Amino acid sequence: MSIVLTPFARIRLFPRDGRGTAIRDCTAEQFERRLNDEAPLHVLPGYAPFCRLHVHSNWTSTRCSVVPVNDANRRQLRTAYEARTKDELPVLVRWFEGVDPPVADYLVPILYSRAQLAKEGEPIDADWGVVGCLYTSAPEEIPMAPITMMRNALGVAEGGSGVALDRDAYRRSVAFWETHANWR
Repeated sequence: MSIVLTPFARIRLFPRDGRGTAIRDCTAEQFERRLNDEAPLHVLPGYAPFCRLHVHSNWTSTRCSVVPVNDANRRQLRTAYEARTKDELPVLVRWFEGVDPPVADYLVPILYSRAQLAKEGEPIDADWGVVGCLYTSAPEEIPMAPITMMRNALGVAEGGSGVALDRDAYRRSVAFWETHANWR
């Protein structure tokens, strides 16, 4: 099985601006090589048949991507309308500023199949392409954000995957994200 970083993931996981939420202590090429050379601790099913998640012990100083919201940090939450790419419509997002999350225990790359990436206009020369990565304290998936589920349901033309909205999964996602936020 071969794995490559998609251009979308490469820009988001290894940005040139040095932001703190990037994967630390390795290059995109080293990350890709490690995913191909090291078997994951676990393989988790994704939200659709073309998606899977590989759980790896964190070999970097990358910090957890999600922080619980509490009374002490609630005033550090920020919001804005943003698009992930120039082709997507902006959506409302929220994040923490000025928090210091712990180093993640696990890196959980999110993989899409070659066929799905071709359908989305991102052909790859590998079996699987990394579209994102979760940085977690537990060897499990962080629920997909509600807006990502909505975008996926809108289809490929709107930056999604074309997977219909699962109402129960959406409600579980809302329950999680009401009490957690990403950080910058």
